[in-house]
Amino acid sequence: MRVLVTGATGLVGKRLCDALRAASHAVTVVSREPGRVPGRAVGWDAIAPAVADSDAIVNLAGESIASSRWTAARKVAIRASRIEATRSLVRAIELASERPKVLINASAVGWYGPHGDEPLEETSRGPGDDFLARVCRDWEAEAVRAEALGLRVARLRFGVVLAPDGGALAKMLIPFRACLGGPIGGGRQWMSWVHRDDVVGLVREALGNEAYAGAVNVTSPNPVTNRDFVQALGHALGRPAVLPVPGLALRLVLGEMADMLLTGQRVLPAVAERNGYAWRQPELGAALASCIG
Repeated sequence: MRVLVTGATGLVGKRLCDALRAASHAVTVVSREPGRVPGRAVGWDAIAPAVADSDAIVNLAGESIASSRWTAARKVAIRASRIEATRSLVRAIELASERPKVLINASAVGWYGPHGDEPLEETSRGPGDDFLARVCRDWEAEAVRAEALGLRVARLRFGVVLAPDGGALAKMLIPFRACLGGPIGGGRQWMSWVHRDDVVGLVREALGNEAYAGAVNVTSPNPVTNRDFVQALGHALGRPAVLPVPGLALRLVLGEMADMLLTGQRVLPAVAERNGYAWRQPELGAALASCIG
């Protein structure tokens, strides 16, 4: 299969490209600096011929939502990096002489907004109304436009991705290794986590299995509360996890971005379970141990 990948240098994208190449797929990367990317790469200004020469597209483009405080300018950049990139891809698909068969488009569990203890499957709720939910709603809406062009579109709603070399876990390890880790706020909010191996596995499943269409939750079947997560992380590191982070202090430091950590969603991967996906890392303890080493 010929696969065009955006966001290929990110936490998920690099590992996905390696896995696709190892499985003998032809991978083309879309990058702002194609000359600095190993393998076949094209710039965003040359995606039209690359789209026409692809069987499938995996769209992972998007700036990190947790790299800095959400100023007005930062929120504009977060939205634009996702929505405009997806719009450009769909426009290129529309103009292509030959069209791909499938678009795998990233999204996030933030689509649901906060819902307390309520279990959330792909068809449980409409989108929430906070900043992240609106970003995900509009992001997915751009991807859905490709359905009218004859493509199967899978919208993969990622949970918190755990990996040994970056992402949310890398930021968490700093205070924990200094014995300063603990629950955030009351610790009762849910964390819908997923190991990167399962993110890559589900993207690969979605590429080849037509049963993956529409919304797909990419989360472990075993979400946990924040309190349980930090206890498991402390255990994996051999460090205490008893120093709470008050919600008020977090809001003073992070502003609106703190809501992402103080609220949460209890998201379940019903589509993956129904399709018989074989989980690599379904349990939190083992997943953390594999990341920490």
